[in-house]
Amino acid sequence: MSIQQQPELIAAIDVGTNSFHLIIASVNQSGMFRTHSRDKETVRLGESVSDMKYIAPDAMERGITAMKRFAVMASDAGASIRAVGTSAMREALNTDEFTRRVHESTGIDIEVISGTEEARLIYLGVLQALPVLDKQTFVIDIGGGSTETIIGLKGEMYYAYSAKLGAIRLTKRFFNDEKLSNKAIKECRDYIKGEWASVFHSLISCGFETAVGSSGTIQTIASIALATKGKEPFDESINGVTISNNEVLQAIEQILDAKTAKRRAEIPGMDPRRSDIIVGGALILEQAILNLNIKEFTISESALREGLLLDTYQQHYNIEQYHHLSSLRYKSVLNLCDICKINIKHAQHVKNLAVQIFDGLQSIHKQGDAERELLEAAALMHDTGYHIAADQHHKHSYYIIRNADLLGFTNDEKEIIANIARYHRKSHPKPKHENFQKLPSAKRPIVLLLAGILRIAEGLDRRNQQIVHSVTVKQQGSTFDIHLRYNVMSTMPDIELWSAERRLTLVEEALGKRIRLRLEPISS
Repeated sequence: MSIQQQPELIAAIDVGTNSFHLIIASVNQSGMFRTHSRDKETVRLGESVSDMKYIAPDAMERGITAMKRFAVMASDAGASIRAVGTSAMREALNTDEFTRRVHESTGIDIEVISGTEEARLIYLGVLQALPVLDKQTFVIDIGGGSTETIIGLKGEMYYAYSAKLGAIRLTKRFFNDEKLSNKAIKECRDYIKGEWASVFHSLISCGFETAVGSSGTIQTIASIALATKGKEPFDESINGVTISNNEVLQAIEQILDAKTAKRRAEIPGMDPRRSDIIVGGALILEQAILNLNIKEFTISESALREGLLLDTYQQHYNIEQYHHLSSLRYKSVLNLCDICKINIKHAQHVKNLAVQIFDGLQSIHKQGDAERELLEAAALMHDTGYHIAADQHHKHSYYIIRNADLLGFTNDEKEIIANIARYHRKSHPKPKHENFQKLPSAKRPIVLLLAGILRIAEGLDRRNQQIVHSVTVKQQGSTFDIHLRYNVMSTMPDIELWSAERRLTLVEEALGKRIRLRLEPISS
């Protein structure tokens, strides 16, 4: 599908711990977007007595209802949908049940993202709302289950951290009593300082010129501060409004002085839907101001969902226009390769051979650019496991890729890539392999196909000398011939042919077709 054929509208859904947010917008080729509609539903997905280890049945029902409504809105607008899940979905042991039920009810696949990826999308969203691109900027986003802190400059993150500190999480831990106590406030303050001690040190060491606050918690506190000054906070947007540290701290003091949720709901500027969880979020912001010596905050009404919107467009544009790993994802992959000190010349060559095979077999496997990108990433990182040990390095590669901070990739994508790398050698996937069995059933055939292709490409560079410099695929009836092109005046690729022939079975099983290898000598 070309850029001209892409859906005019994109619906970005932030499946948050406290609220679900929807934005439907169009994006032009300069990366500027125009909002067509927004919506929000307070779901409290992370409202569980088990510290977000399970999504409660009633929360799950509220979430499904919200997603059904969002799906209808997106369908009515003719918008394509991308949805991401954050803290509550990262941690809940029954996340798979929720994602399955959402998909069955709406057709929407929720991508669970890491805390670092969440931070990146928040920063990307802030850059759409405020003129801070050329400033070293500190961004704080206080969610229901986690708080993201970022320092970025010119679109690059210098520092990012996702802490398990959130308004709902702290409320459940410290403020379950109907009446707020000074003892609970002190315990919560001490907990935040303890959890964030090393983060404060890193942020101060990194340094920043300006501070930005996003998220509903911070906007609510800003609205209280504005109301104290006699302004009507809900009459107009507060995006770009700058508030001093004293004004923020005074607003927080008002919140702490109101000892019940009912009293807090009566504070001018308070969003009543947040009155029961605002204390935890307020204390997080308080400690950030005091420990980082922040003088003033600029409010951003854009955050993760706006970042997701732009990221979705950028991924689509890059894949369709340039047909390779997007710039950010490519940098993330190469960074991990560098950390693991892999043979990058070999990795790049295996990647090139793998995508040539993928493209040559496209008429039969019918997979598209998204799957091609996953294959590229797996091919580049397939040998990262050598960083741990040569023996069983394919298993080590799985572990490293699955647990790495790969910016631009969702957790589900990392799981698929890690599995592809895991099966680039040795045994095929088996029922006893937990890593393969926990993949969604719809994704397992993709892993079988792409791992099968990667196995052949790896075999074709058996000696790490790039003797087979390219391949072409030709169909002969129901059989596919892969022609191995090599310099007639150079080394004969007999070892490579032998190695690759031993690795054909997995892709043959995935395609249900016979594959043959043919040598094709060419003059240089």
